[in-house]
Amino acid sequence: MILVTGGAGFIGSNFVLDWLAQSDEPVVNLDALTYAGNRANLAALDGDARHVFVHGDIGDRALVDGLLATHRPRAIVHFAAESHVDRSIHGPGAFVKTNVEGTFTLLEAARGFWNTLDGAGKAAFRFHHVSTDEVYGSLKPSDPPFAETNPYEPNSPYSASKAASDHLVRAWHHTYGLPVLTTNCSNNYGPYHFPEKLIPLMIVNALAGKPLPVYGDGRQIRDWLYVKDHCSGIRAVLAGGRVGETYNIGGWNEMANIDIVHTVCALLDELRPDPAGPYARLITHVTDRPGHDRRYAIDARKIERELGWRPAETFATGIRKTVQWYLDNAAWVANVQSGAYQDWIGTHYSAR
Repeated sequence: MILVTGGAGFIGSNFVLDWLAQSDEPVVNLDALTYAGNRANLAALDGDARHVFVHGDIGDRALVDGLLATHRPRAIVHFAAESHVDRSIHGPGAFVKTNVEGTFTLLEAARGFWNTLDGAGKAAFRFHHVSTDEVYGSLKPSDPPFAETNPYEPNSPYSASKAASDHLVRAWHHTYGLPVLTTNCSNNYGPYHFPEKLIPLMIVNALAGKPLPVYGDGRQIRDWLYVKDHCSGIRAVLAGGRVGETYNIGGWNEMANIDIVHTVCALLDELRPDPAGPYARLITHVTDRPGHDRRYAIDARKIERELGWRPAETFATGIRKTVQWYLDNAAWVANVQSGAYQDWIGTHYSAR
């Protein structure tokens, strides 16, 4: 049995689905179902006794204590987080509450449970913390990619809150001996991605004939990681990673945002042509967001060297699968585009 937090979100739900597709080991899935958490992501597991879904908050210590005592997981895989930079600029308090205070509460609950285990159980237990490359700050064009030894230089309320949670996890290992693992990933994309992030926003707006908003000159560079590759990387670290270590998980795919948008448009031109003309006609440059980091890139050689992991997808194969998934799942998209989502898009982009 493993406990997954945030397992109804984008990356978490993909992880749970992939885990149970490859293993019969049950999952207890704790998710607060905020705007980006969606039970529909897990519809394929309805009636599956291996999946126990619990609607609740990682900040609820009594709830977490009860789940650990009842289910006695051998590992906690911690995805639960507020994760959108733009939202963190508008409302940083929620990011401190979930990412910092929530991780603290979860660590304390895990430490209490771990201390009840016998010697073999304590040695086998893992607390796997899922984090981001954004904690490292921004790279210049000629800088080498982020390695696990890079200093932390977070530049947004989101990345600062994730950096704080990383530091807490490290401290709970060094102070209390809690057996932790941390992974820092690059930008994920793929199925079930909430359509406020770049790639799904471009897909759903293009299909609706709406503008495709691109921040500034669009030359911000990111390393792109197909979500199912990220999930396989987490499984590799959970199975064989060295306790107390950090592993960067990247896709070896550095691309500028504007090139991503043109790639999405070209795939849609091929797979769902618009009689009105090429989708690239909808590209609209808007005012850049404050403090926008120019480049992230991941050096993923450590996980390859120690655990033999490399991504299975290139960007070309992964983005084609992603665009096709959104074309095939229009009902899912319609369901997540609630009034709250429309209000956010209107508020965030109308002034740009």
